Amino acid sequence: MMRVRYVNGRAARRAALVALMLSASPLAAAAQAAAPTQIAPPPAAPPAGRNMSESVAAIVNDQIISTYDLAQRMRLLIATSGVQPTEQTLPQFQREALVSLVDERLQLIELRRLEKDQKIELVATNDEVDEELSGMAQQNNMTRDQFVGALGAQGIGPETLREQVRANISWQRWIRGRYGSRLRIGEDQIKAAQKQAEAAASKPQYQISEIMIDAGRVGGMDAALQGANQLVVQIQKGAPFPAVARQFSALPTAASGGDAGWVSTGEVVPQVQQALDQMRPGQLSTPIPVKDGVYIVYLRDKRAGAGAALVSMKQAAVALNAQASDAEVAAARAKLESLRPTITGCETLEAAAAKVPGVVAGDLGEAEIKDLAAPFRAAAESLQPGQVSEPIRTSAGLHLVAVCGRRAAGDQEISHDQIENRLYGQQLSMISRRYMRDLRNSATIETR
Repeated sequence: MMRVRYVNGRAARRAALVALMLSASPLAAAAQAAAPTQIAPPPAAPPAGRNMSESVAAIVNDQIISTYDLAQRMRLLIATSGVQPTEQTLPQFQREALVSLVDERLQLIELRRLEKDQKIELVATNDEVDEELSGMAQQNNMTRDQFVGALGAQGIGPETLREQVRANISWQRWIRGRYGSRLRIGEDQIKAAQKQAEAAASKPQYQISEIMIDAGRVGGMDAALQGANQLVVQIQKGAPFPAVARQFSALPTAASGGDAGWVSTGEVVPQVQQALDQMRPGQLSTPIPVKDGVYIVYLRDKRAGAGAALVSMKQAAVALNAQASDAEVAAARAKLESLRPTITGCETLEAAAAKVPGVVAGDLGEAEIKDLAAPFRAAAESLQPGQVSEPIRTSAGLHLVAVCGRRAAGDQEISHDQIENRLYGQQLSMISRRYMRDLRNSATIETR
């Protein structure tokens, strides 16, 4: 089992870190979401050199993580997540920074052990790290020197990001090289996934981004819920969801900014499904407690299942209130009846209606036929694309409705290769998580 020992002095060190990090509060305003590490030059901030008072933050298998290392990683998290550092959010930054540093230290210790035993090079070289940093800089429309300079202007030493990058690319390369060639995705697995996708296609589907705070990593459900609440507040204040997901989410989708793509009813845990059923596109959920942590979900879009019939329509209408006289209704009907023959389809409806005084035209958009009001539903079911209805009376007026198109809802069928690649990635991610769990359980970690 992992042996964790807590040493007195944490409160004093946390107070020092709070004072240090609050001095860097302008950093969050510069964070963006478009790249894994998005940096823009902020107002001048004093660089954080190693002359600050240092002590031991943690010991991982006899290797020290200093409070300087911890403060630097916290600065990097702030600069790349867009979350505003406050006295309330700093404990979360500190916790996430320390967990990340411990995991990276375990990874590098394991890789160097394997290098020695197997006489192979596994840890990324300086040239490989430079190449990765150049890619990050390009995503930020900078040269590598400009990118490193922008970090330095925010008090972040270049080695802070370099060591994070070194650990990440080394570990991913090892896992893929060691286990990737051994993974075999069978045809039975692919066929089963295809059947599951076909069954799910008839259900409502949700395009979501997700964050999950792992209770086991952050010290329990109370800490996870508190951290999730703080992240929701920060996202509502403008912190970019993708940047927050990359830095705080424990899910594999963190690498893509939390983007989980389209999911169907039943593909997410029941608590998340219940929240999605109540949300509208563009909404951010409140924290959602689940078995192992707390979810935050952003619903980007929503669509009906593949079995649903969708119709797109336009209308030309004369406004009439419910109490309009028979003469007023008759006059409006005559006006629309004279207009109707001049409309040859959706493409001509608006131009034709514009020539008739008192007639207003508009696009009704796309909707499920079953969700339409009864008079419009009858027209949608009976008309072919390009046809125009008889005048329809509603409490708002008299309407001509043109059907522009009809289609079955649902996405295109997922290909064989797409399913195979998805299953391959899922299995590789599971192997990596299990490997890390075993390393933590066998490690000696002292947190001070």
